[in-house]
Amino acid sequence: MNWILASEGAESGSNVLLPPTYELIIGTIAFFVIFFALSKFALPNIRKTLEARTESIEGGIAKAEKMQQDASVTLAQYRQQLAEARQEAAHIRSSAEVERTSLINDARNEAQQVAQTVSQQANAQIEAEKSKAVNELRLDVSKLALDLAGKIVGASLQDDQRAKAVIDQFIKDLETAGGKK
Repeated sequence: MNWILASEGAESGSNVLLPPTYELIIGTIAFFVIFFALSKFALPNIRKTLEARTESIEGGIAKAEKMQQDASVTLAQYRQQLAEARQEAAHIRSSAEVERTSLINDARNEAQQVAQTVSQQANAQIEAEKSKAVNELRLDVSKLALDLAGKIVGASLQDDQRAKAVIDQFIKDLETAGGKK
């Protein structure tokens, strides 16, 4: 329908695209009244809100940057502490290894000394037992020899010193004969 009116208005010589002058004046006055009211009441609140938002964003960015710097410093400290802990652990392991080796060597030496002492005591005891057995054997052999000689001679040879000397000589001869074999 506007097309129809526009075509009729074109014939009458008025321009359809231009609004009437009174509407243009009223629209301009309304624009400036609304602009003044908005700039007086709403615009300061909008500016305050925008400034507060800008400050909070900038503060958040600064806070984030500070936190990132703190985090990188903390990370560097953590890495340094970790490296120190690793070095200390390696040192502890190596000192424990040295101590373990030392303890093993000490225990081995002590065991060898104890074994040597036990061996010497056993050898000494064996020698004592051997001497005791040889002495007992000599006594038994001498008694048997005296008894045998007494039976051969027909008299007791227990009291005679000479008979004992003969028996001792006989035992020595037996020992030397046993050593030659």
